[in-house]
Order: sequence, then C-alpha cells, then structure tokens
Amino acid sequence: MPGRTAAIGILLGIAASLTGSQPSRAADAPDDTPVDVPRLVLTFYYPWYGNPAAKGGSGRWFHWEGVDEPNRAIANSTNYPKLGAYDSHDPEVIARHCTWAKQAGIDGFIVSWWGAGTFEDLALPRILDACAEAGLAATIYYETVPGAPKTARSAENDLRRILERHAAHPAWLKVDRRPVVFIYGRAVGEIGLKGWAQVVSRLKDGQGPAPLLIGDAITPEAAVVFDGLHSYNTAGHLRGKEADQVRSWAATTYPTWVQTARQAGRIGTLTVIPGYDDTKIRKPGLAVGRFSGEVYNVQWEAAISAAPDWVLITSWNEWHEGSEIEPSIEGGDRYLKLTAEHAARFKAQHADRASDPAP
Repeated sequence: MPGRTAAIGILLGIAASLTGSQPSRAADAPDDTPVDVPRLVLTFYYPWYGNPAAKGGSGRWFHWEGVDEPNRAIANSTNYPKLGAYDSHDPEVIARHCTWAKQAGIDGFIVSWWGAGTFEDLALPRILDACAEAGLAATIYYETVPGAPKTARSAENDLRRILERHAAHPAWLKVDRRPVVFIYGRAVGEIGLKGWAQVVSRLKDGQGPAPLLIGDAITPEAAVVFDGLHSYNTAGHLRGKEADQVRSWAATTYPTWVQTARQAGRIGTLTVIPGYDDTKIRKPGLAVGRFSGEVYNVQWEAAISAAPDWVLITSWNEWHEGSEIEPSIEGGDRYLKLTAEHAARFKAQHADRASDPAP
C-alpha cells in the first residue's frame, strides 16, 4: 500500500433531521473524537441513461443500446426496467425513483458522478431537488480524477468545484454540517492513498466545513486516510456461491470490515447486493445468482448482525451489471419489498440498543 500519513481526526456529529434516524456511537473511537453517526441505508444511483423520446429528458440516447421495446429487451441490460428505457434527466422518472426509495426505507442516493459538464453532472441538480422534495439525502460517487497526469491537486480542485456548486443544497448528505462524498476505487487508485491524504489535508485547511470522504478500500491503511470506508461491489467474493455459502462468507467477513473502520474511529459501512450479472457487457463476465432474493436476504441478516453505521446497496439501477433493486419486468418490486423489511430491522435494532441502560 502507499505510504501512511498522520491520522486525520474526524469531527462527527449527525444532521439527523435528514433521515429521522437515531445516532449510534462507534466502538473504540478516540476519546476526543465524537462519533455519533446515524443508521443510514444508502444506495448507489446511476443517472447515465438517455432516451430521445422521453419528455423533459436529455433529448438523446445515452448508455442504452439495442432497445427493443415491443419485446421488452435491451442489448446491454441484464433485465428490463419496469419504467422501460427511461431518461435519467426526466423529472418524472427521478421523482418516481425517490418515491420508491423512500417507501423502501432508503435514506439517500450515492449518485455516480464523472466530472463537470458530463451527462451525469447535468442530471445532479434535478436529483438533488427531487430528493429534497421526497425527504431523501444525496451525495456523489466520485468516479475518476480528471486530467493527465492525475494528481492530488486535480482531485482537490475538482472536489472543491462540485462542493461549492452543490454542497449547500438541503438534500446533500451531511454529518455535523460536513458534506459527505464517496470515492470509488478507481479514483482511489489513480492517485493512491498518499495522494488522497494530501487531498484530505488540503480540503481540511480550506474555508467552510471540510468534507467527509468515504473511500472504496477497507484496510487499516485506508482508515488512516479516509473518514469512512466502504466496498462498492462484493460480487467477486460471491462468485459461484449459493445462499448458504454467501451467509457463511458474510458472517465471517462483515464484522471484520466494521472493526477495521471502528478501530480507527471511522464511519463503518457494509455493502449488500441482490445479485450481479455483467455477462452482456463483458466476456466472459461475472455472475452471482439471486436465488429468488435469498442471497440478498442472507447478506442483510449478516450486515444487521455486524451493526455497521451505514448499509450500502449496490445498486439502485446499474442495469448493465444486473445489480439493480429498482423494479424490473423480471423481478417486479420484490427487492424493494425486501429492502423495506431489512432496513426497518436495521434501524429498529439500533433504536433498541440506544434505549438500553448505559454500561
């Protein structure tokens, strides 16, 4: 791993009004670091779909390929959306997504973001507005560092620009007034942990509350640098496993991942996936069976038992990789119903613990 940097303290509180969740205190945090963090359920959200026929949309095809509407098939999508080949700029589609997410107990979207002026960036203001209307939070998934060569300075400047434009929005996910940003593994690797340590330090020295960066790496080294840890996709670990094998893997792995974050006083997250199938876009590709929702159920059960701060769902609508929980023709709304059940248990478990007498 890249070299370490001095530990960067986190001032963590919670703007619980965003979600209504009750706070929990992470174990093993430094005495001088308050770490009251809400129980949140967040899902990765992709605003990169375009359809020229959509009213109020982007006016062009984007990401969808080989759309066969009569036969309900899309060449580069594992399943067919209940809403069809929709447009991510369409306000009605975004509002529908927000309504479904709220009903499923989801607290916010982690919105894939590819840089200023991109298709995804143009959708972001509409997503933030719709989330505010629905009572959801939103933040970005920082996918890649701009420029060549890619440097810590270019990442810092890029994050400053996006935060100056949008972080004051009432829907932006914040902890103790500090805007949260998720950093994808690609971007982590582009400048390494040493580079991200520089980014964190420089952003902390700027004007206004420093952002909380949640890095896509669950290691002690990453916990020195980032304010929280996550893993985007566990499909590689679940390849070829049936539900009982997934249960065993998650029961062993999830507590270790939470502990890695907690020992450093960082935000600990766990990721659950309903399944995965990218064989339409990659050869030979990778597939993880859904087993009629059982794989999703056993991951949720293990995640609830491990008691992270946040549960992340991969994904709301990554249709190309077949990891979506958004309603489809093939699966109906099964995964929204399962999400609602598990999210309620996750938050109720914390409420029960919070009411226990202090040790």
